[in-house]
Amino acid sequence: MNEHPIVTMPRLRERFLSLAGSIVCLILAADSIAAEQCIRVAVYQGDGAGGSSTKLIRAFGEDSVDKFEIERITADEIVVGELAEFDVLVHPGGSGGKQGRALGEEGRAAVRDFVQQGGGYLGVCAGAYLATNDYSWSLNLIDAKVVDRKHWARGNGKVELQLSEEAVSFFGLEEAEAEIYYAQGPLLGRREWDDPEVPDYESLAIYSSEIAKKGAPEGVMEGTSAAVRCDYGDGRVFCFGPHPELTDGLEHWIPTVVDWLADE
Repeated sequence: MNEHPIVTMPRLRERFLSLAGSIVCLILAADSIAAEQCIRVAVYQGDGAGGSSTKLIRAFGEDSVDKFEIERITADEIVVGELAEFDVLVHPGGSGGKQGRALGEEGRAAVRDFVQQGGGYLGVCAGAYLATNDYSWSLNLIDAKVVDRKHWARGNGKVELQLSEEAVSFFGLEEAEAEIYYAQGPLLGRREWDDPEVPDYESLAIYSSEIAKKGAPEGVMEGTSAAVRCDYGDGRVFCFGPHPELTDGLEHWIPTVVDWLADE
């Protein structure tokens, strides 16, 4: 006859501690996986950053709790290498020139290195001006010129977009048109002579209506690019000329783009 083994109190305690340890390990492993999946987003703050950056951060909505870890970052912090702690850098609306000059040559090089090595860059309005290779303070992340630079301050208001088939799928839209808030963002166009050192961009949306105030000529804005993207080294770049974060119903475009930028 087989006898059941006698389980003493010390052995019961040993088994209990072993089981408790396994549970703790599982919890820590789950937390580690969650942390790895969290997208770390740095939003530029400082000279040249406008008030729209607050609404840009709010555009992440409830997803920001579990999926996005969002922090502000200054030009000085970028210069000393703190971008290494993030997956995506966002330059918001405001003044592209002021942001670029605040970064300085060293900061601009740090941003390019960050993207080159696999980081993501999102430029909105001023941040899109900054991404071009059209100014002395540009980041040179996309091979794009700013159409009609003289009349960059052409006014604010709602404009119509025509989106590409790829953009309709990317943003989960039902149609290829959208109305969006515009605030003197860049009218992006392809340069007459290609710059082999800066990546060409894919245009996802063009303006199908225009704003021509403050002496800006009519017939210029329509047909220029409003949303573009490209690869840059091992990283990715996305630029909006207008403001989805300031447009009711389009706020989700911001986290959608950041998710794409962080995708390896």
